[in-house]
Amino acid sequence: MKKNGFWYEIKKNKVLYAMFLPVAIYYILFAYIPMGGIVLAFKEFNYRDGILFSPWNGFKNFEYFFASGRAWLVTKNTILYNLAFLAAYTVFSVACAIFIAELAGKIFKKFIQSVMFLPYFVSWVVVAAMMYNFFNYDYGLINTLIKNIGGEPIDIYSNPTYWYFLLPMLYVWKWVGYGSVLYLAAIMGFDEECYEAAIIDGANIFQRIFYITIPMLKPTMIILILLALGRILRGEFDMFYQIIGNNGLLLDYTDIIDTLVFRSLMQVQDIGMASAAGAYQSVLCFVIIMLVNWLVRRYDKDYALF
Repeated sequence: MKKNGFWYEIKKNKVLYAMFLPVAIYYILFAYIPMGGIVLAFKEFNYRDGILFSPWNGFKNFEYFFASGRAWLVTKNTILYNLAFLAAYTVFSVACAIFIAELAGKIFKKFIQSVMFLPYFVSWVVVAAMMYNFFNYDYGLINTLIKNIGGEPIDIYSNPTYWYFLLPMLYVWKWVGYGSVLYLAAIMGFDEECYEAAIIDGANIFQRIFYITIPMLKPTMIILILLALGRILRGEFDMFYQIIGNNGLLLDYTDIIDTLVFRSLMQVQDIGMASAAGAYQSVLCFVIIMLVNWLVRRYDKDYALF
């Protein structure tokens, strides 16, 4: 067996490849094989002929998607919401990671970290039920308290303005614990001598955070932001669908590409248009990540993904 051959490498690192195998199988089954279904975006699908033998119709599905009048609306909503989510998530994740790192007391630090991480395991179905029971106009907890003190109840399910703030807040509440773990792991790897030297020079805690911690976190922040931008057209479908649902009063303000595709499949069963929207979403994601990565390389190639 050759020392530099393929099978030699497999045998040498068999434990690592065995650990990677479940991940590879997952992505092959649920990411790569389904990519073949993109042909549906260019076909007039029917169940009799199936995916392979349904007649081709060129770009008619894309024409219908853009002619429907919702292409620009859902694209705008998806991008703006995801930018708001990304900005809030990054700021609060970094702030929480720094807060935890500066806490004294190992037990208290682990308790705070566990409490922050707990929402990550809460389903959006549960969150939607909580929101409804808190903000229901007639008997919700918040509105009941407001009425008891003589105030006017808040009808969030017919006023889209509230959701511009509620959705980013809910996103941060659910994901900030996970994000803070990533940044905290980076902070734990920093050289303690930098902080010791700063303390000797008389730097207070805020100066150490602003002049040591945040600059050293910059590469991690850029990489995570670049990875998140790759999903800028992938909305939080579970959150929007479970919390907003098919509320016609909020649809124009909270409709994203993922919910549009789902409605196209479930309500009108327009598989071709749904596939066209999905293909449009994927191509736009690819273009955005390539463009952002190119801009980062021009700024500093060490921070780029590739």
